[in-house]
Amino acid sequence: MSPRRDALTWYAVAFVAFLYGPVLLMPLFSFNDSNFATFPLAGFTTRHYAGMAANISMMEALRNSLTVALGVSAAATALALPAALALTRHRIPGRALVTGFMMLPLVVPSIVLGVALLVILIRILGVQLSLWTVAAGHLVVALPFSLAVLMSRLEGFDPSLEEASGDLGAGGFGTFRRVTLPLALPGVISSLLLAFIISFDEFVISFFLTGTRNTLPVFLFSQLRFPNRLPGTLALGSLILFGSALLVILTEVIRRRGLPADRAGGL
Repeated sequence: MSPRRDALTWYAVAFVAFLYGPVLLMPLFSFNDSNFATFPLAGFTTRHYAGMAANISMMEALRNSLTVALGVSAAATALALPAALALTRHRIPGRALVTGFMMLPLVVPSIVLGVALLVILIRILGVQLSLWTVAAGHLVVALPFSLAVLMSRLEGFDPSLEEASGDLGAGGFGTFRRVTLPLALPGVISSLLLAFIISFDEFVISFFLTGTRNTLPVFLFSQLRFPNRLPGTLALGSLILFGSALLVILTEVIRRRGLPADRAGGL
């Protein structure tokens, strides 16, 4: 191995350790038989995981997050699919500008979106904060991700298949149902999973738009003030970290399925 490649390898290792090292400490401390996250560990225990089920408030917040995330993932995919079809199958004037505008929530800070949505909902629309307002905020953030995934998938297969379907007498809806949707199905599933993850993990927008019923990230943040509740928070956070990682890996595997090798690496 050349010195240059060796240096790049060590740089990559250090970069990954810096990025994920603090996160990977959370599962370790979740097994610590103490209320404090300190070294050396006081002992090994799984009682913090067993005690999560007895925490009624935590389980209620988990149900709220799951409900919102499921609704947001379905709505984001349903809205993004027609937009992706329009942007990839038709020559829209100013296509690049339209696409950039739709992707804008990706670069706008979440705190700016949260404050803006709060002002619109409270001052202009007069809407009471609830899980519905949280879902609306999450939808704004999740839509660009769903759109990017679906556009990548729709651009990844030959449009002549749809043209052949039309030549054989199928209408627009028939072509979509029998040709486009089956070919785009991996992208649809990836969009559902990715939007679910984004909604489930979103904190800043949830913090601004939540009402009397908290989502799980907001609930976990509120528990950090109490040292005796930290171990249960770490245990649940570890499970969420593991589940999120699995969903992200599954999303990428499904997205790549059926794509040509030269297109599988990017959105």
